[in-house]
Amino acid sequence: MDESEQTGDGPTEAEPEEVDVPGDTAEAEPAEAPEEVGAAEEVDPTVIPEIIEITDPEALQRAASLLKEGECVVLPTDTVYGIAADALDPIAVQRLLMAKGRGRDMPPPVLIGDAAVLPALCDQVPASAQALADAYWPGGLTLIFHAQQDLRMDLGETNGTIAVRVPDQDAVRDLLRLTGPLAVSSANKSGRPAALSAQDAADQLGTAVALYLAAGPSPIGESSTIIDFVSNDRGKVLRQGALSLEEIHRIAPEVVGLEDPAAPEDEKEDEPVEEPPAEPAAQPGPDTVEETVGQTIGAPDDGPSTTDENPSTAD
Repeated sequence: MDESEQTGDGPTEAEPEEVDVPGDTAEAEPAEAPEEVGAAEEVDPTVIPEIIEITDPEALQRAASLLKEGECVVLPTDTVYGIAADALDPIAVQRLLMAKGRGRDMPPPVLIGDAAVLPALCDQVPASAQALADAYWPGGLTLIFHAQQDLRMDLGETNGTIAVRVPDQDAVRDLLRLTGPLAVSSANKSGRPAALSAQDAADQLGTAVALYLAAGPSPIGESSTIIDFVSNDRGKVLRQGALSLEEIHRIAPEVVGLEDPAAPEDEKEDEPVEEPPAEPAAQPGPDTVEETVGQTIGAPDDGPSTTDENPSTAD
């Protein structure tokens, strides 16, 4: 997930070749969306969720139709399985958060089909960020930017940021071209391990998801690496995941890596969840991009924040 990640795969939009982003400067209101979401209901073991192979001839059209209707769909990515919702539908995004038992302070990242969509979603894309996208998209890399001011997305408390990723999964990119940008978070209940198969996801999320697309085990099984270009215009790694720091530095040597976990204790900064500026934990768990972003970025004036929002970030 990454990401599968504000990410959502978070977060640029999941991209159709031509993304139609409304130009209205007013942000979409999440109609009747509660400010906070409690724990999701337990899965009813007597109800069997619908799982179909993503290679089924009707799979992508069915998934696209359900997403356009505001439903959630679980899909495979190159990192971990993700739960997806229409990024331009605030009620659908709220449904995603409720399925996971997560509040608006943990916004999802956005998955797009192509890096060419970035300018429609992001206010500025530094040259180093564009170089990383050109080199490693599609792939396990989530980038965080300032969102376009006229972008009508309500992903949660994003503080005007967006986390974006292009997944390295052909069928999912085909789906993104049918739907447009998708808010995507790892397909698991909050605090539980990310799903590495459609059945893993169904065991956790049950019928809160309208359809599960299966494509076997996740090929990487590790969430995406997240780089923040909001709090640091050179780029700062917030979570080390599928993409190594060595690979990042081959393209963008100025990107700041995570704190060295071997550094002496008296040289390390404290790691409070919401202290500005807070350093991310050296070895974050396998949960979603947006959770990591929400817990490691500092106050609103210190970059993307979960006190005012978005990941966001995917998987």
